[in-house]
Amino acid sequence: MCPWFDPWRYHETHSNEWVFCFSTYSQMHYLYILYSSSSQKFYIGETSNIDERTLKHNNHSYSNSFTKIARDWEIVLSFICENRDEALYLESFIKKMKSKIFNNKIIADPSILKDILSKRKS
Repeated sequence: MCPWFDPWRYHETHSNEWVFCFSTYSQMHYLYILYSSSSQKFYIGETSNIDERTLKHNNHSYSNSFTKIARDWEIVLSFICENRDEALYLESFIKKMKSKIFNNKIIADPSILKDILSKRKS
């Protein structure tokens, strides 16, 4: 996501490189896994803003959400996806596994997610 929120304009970065922003037309999405030590549970989701989403989970902004069981959610995995479809696909895939062991494997080796995406049927 373009940090300047001004699409279709060139911006100079701190390293004197120029970046062309397309923030209006494409937005980076993330697959994320949160973990709560108090509940010893994982939560899998997708978002374009991980910090904001984690804060909302910890503040119980989502009243009917699974994450209301704790207030100590921490990001244990953040995986950049090309688009929201990829993030939703991975989220669904991981949730269908229903496995803490699988979650821990992904956290230890996020390249597994690239393999999953490469075998995805278009």
